[in-house]
Amino acid sequence: MARITVEDCLEQVDNRFNLVLIASKRARQISRGKEPLVEIEQDKATVIALREIAAGLVTSDILHEEEVNPMDAFELPEEITADEAIDETARPKDKKNDADAELAKNIAAALAAEKADDAAGE
Repeated sequence: MARITVEDCLEQVDNRFNLVLIASKRARQISRGKEPLVEIEQDKATVIALREIAAGLVTSDILHEEEVNPMDAFELPEEITADEAIDETARPKDKKNDADAELAKNIAAALAAEKADDAAGE
């Protein structure tokens, strides 16, 4: 693997500040899944970005590209109030939940009866 230096990249970019902006944006793109334009050779995204810049494959035009947020592809659920959320969680969702609720009620009743028997026996 050829070693990449800042000087190699500055032959393609006019100053260090722009180099940082271009390299960081390209490294982010690579990290988010964009295909590298050079051979990877087990390098990190930052090194790949610098190698692309040094090879003249990535220019300052990248700074004007609009970033696409991958989260925009997901549709968010409709907002609900806190009361609606409580109602949703309190309502049994299926027969298993109904059986669990019934079991809990029976256990509570049995414990209450046992406690009453203990109190009456004292």
